[in-house]
Amino acid sequence: MPKPSFDKTLDRANSDVVLIVDDVPDNLAVLHDALDESGYTVLVATHGEAALQRALQALPDIVLLDAMMPGMDGFEVARRLKATAQTAHIPIIFMTGLTETEYLVAALEAGGVDYVTKPIKPKEVMARMQVHLQGARERRQARSALDAFGYASITVRVSDGKLMWQTPLARDLLLAYYGTSAPLTPDPVLHWLRRHVAEPALLTEPPRLSIEVACRRLTFRLHQQIGDSEGGGDWLIIMQEVSDESVIGAMGLCFKLTPKEAEVLYWVVKGKINRDIGDILGSSPMTVKKHLERVFAKMGVETRTAAAGMAMSRIRQLHPQFED
Repeated sequence: MPKPSFDKTLDRANSDVVLIVDDVPDNLAVLHDALDESGYTVLVATHGEAALQRALQALPDIVLLDAMMPGMDGFEVARRLKATAQTAHIPIIFMTGLTETEYLVAALEAGGVDYVTKPIKPKEVMARMQVHLQGARERRQARSALDAFGYASITVRVSDGKLMWQTPLARDLLLAYYGTSAPLTPDPVLHWLRRHVAEPALLTEPPRLSIEVACRRLTFRLHQQIGDSEGGGDWLIIMQEVSDESVIGAMGLCFKLTPKEAEVLYWVVKGKINRDIGDILGSSPMTVKKHLERVFAKMGVETRTAAAGMAMSRIRQLHPQFED
């Protein structure tokens, strides 16, 4: 079996990355070749410690995990992957020769989303993989969209307060506002979450948590519970920063404007005339006028009043706290 190459900056544009964990070389070879021929990028590990290290470095899209291995078994590997913020979101499919109900239940309780029984049938494995990869792909796209519009998301486990998962934007925001990083959840956020989860019934959305630093404001809102409710469950929290930069970025994304065009539109919304905008941006009023003409064309309007109104309507949806 050829040794698969490994690069922590794996390109996922054209293939999903699969990590196979098995201590039997023949099992690895069969799955590796079948997946490789089907277009997957395949990584392998032959024992638990290697699996944890490789998963943390490569962040595969899915893990195929042998349940019974010497030393650290697959159940412990799964528990550790799920307890680590960077890998908690990765779907795990167990591969096991044990068909007794107690072992299958143990696999699911350890964090597995599915299992296949040995001897392994590659076509069956790939069929199961596709189901879970599709779901993971849709969640990833949704989270990326949230990030793109200035929203970020984290998943926090109420029982021990551990931050289980975060988007890249969420990581940056928590570090900037609280100086913390996963798996630590900032104390104010955890106290806010536990206070509202402890209420008898969340019939309405609880008050949001806000923190202000200079002219920037970061807000948190409970979005939904994930998994079972034992110990309070895991909660998906949506974060949003409101600042000049995030609003301008959102305008650019909404109307497909260049950064400079988005800045001009932002100051139009703020009621500035071309001369004032030129002073702010270090440009001439004529340059501002040319930018504004391109903005009008892209937005399909003819006046600055119409452009400002359309922009305000969209920004109010994305940034309810925005003040003109």
